[in-house]
Amino acid sequence: MNTMKKLITELQKLKINTFGKDFLLTWEKTDDEIRALTLVTECLCELHKARKSFRVFDTGLAISIFRDNSTRTRFSFASAANALGLGVSDLDEEKSQIAHGETVRETANMIAFMAEVIGIRDDMYLGEGNTYMREVATAVQEGFDQGVLHQRPCVVNLQCDIDHPTQSMADLMQLKSHFGSLEKLRGKKIAMTWAYSPSYGKPLSVPQGVIGLMTRFGMDVTLAYPEGYGLIPDVIETARKQSRKSGGKFEVVSSMEEAFAGADVVYPKSWAPYNVMLKRTPLLKKGDRDGLKHLEKECLANNAKYKHWECDEKKMKLTKGGEALYMHCLPADISGVSCAQGEVSKGVFEKYRLATYREAGFKPFVIAAMILMARLKDPVARLRKMG
Repeated sequence: MNTMKKLITELQKLKINTFGKDFLLTWEKTDDEIRALTLVTECLCELHKARKSFRVFDTGLAISIFRDNSTRTRFSFASAANALGLGVSDLDEEKSQIAHGETVRETANMIAFMAEVIGIRDDMYLGEGNTYMREVATAVQEGFDQGVLHQRPCVVNLQCDIDHPTQSMADLMQLKSHFGSLEKLRGKKIAMTWAYSPSYGKPLSVPQGVIGLMTRFGMDVTLAYPEGYGLIPDVIETARKQSRKSGGKFEVVSSMEEAFAGADVVYPKSWAPYNVMLKRTPLLKKGDRDGLKHLEKECLANNAKYKHWECDEKKMKLTKGGEALYMHCLPADISGVSCAQGEVSKGVFEKYRLATYREAGFKPFVIAAMILMARLKDPVARLRKMG
């Protein structure tokens, strides 16, 4: 376990203050804490490869609240919790008293009596998801402060309207693995671009998570989208500030080809226009099906204007050496496979298919690392015992 020893030595040099803290946005964590999370993630990967346990709990629950469909994140959360020794319980809101008007404050305390972590995915309502997570966090903090809860479970963002930290951290792990270190990311160009999809309403959180994290490592981050497909302005400003601080580069362009030119990494992913998501939220809240159908029709018609925004072999030739790393959070809209025309050509996706699987494979270890760092006062000491 020489690799483990090296990772722990690096980890000891960092200043972290994560015990008892939630993980809601990557840009709320310090540079050292993000670096520490990558090191803990790598330690857990090494332990798992060596078939060594990293169980740290004898009992307790990991509560999951999924307000949107999920495959990778749902199973990653369950895998992470199980590996740490926690049982997983999914809160089905339709089967709970929430349907009878139970408040967020009450629900949060009722599910948290013996919980170590509450993982929440709430990405459908722009302006609501991250707010809901903070309401849950405030409620369990009050329960703990008032002696109702013996311990305060941490809250982990499994995707919201603003950020998708477990995904962007898995993306960062993929980049670190591919290039060799976080230091080697400096100066590398990553093209985070919109891509055509025959569906609408995809959250903004993946591209926002990418630009909100990769700008911290001195990367040349290029965001590309057609007119009208902008992201949340505050997140764009955060990316600009972080890029200036890290000595990197951040720019917004209106051409996929321009973004791909000389890129070391490409991340073509569809998302709904910010203004469309603003319109969608009140319609979803009211259950206005006719309004949603009209908005969907309008958005799909607009999407169809940009079918040429596809990651294909011709565009990949524009990248550095024609061999940029292709990344995607999955599932990708693959032309000729999952749809007639989509985000990526069949040939390009097949070439990088296993790489995207490896990218996704970091997620359970990222989530386990988030929980471990939030629930243990001295994660370094525990990892040293495990290794």
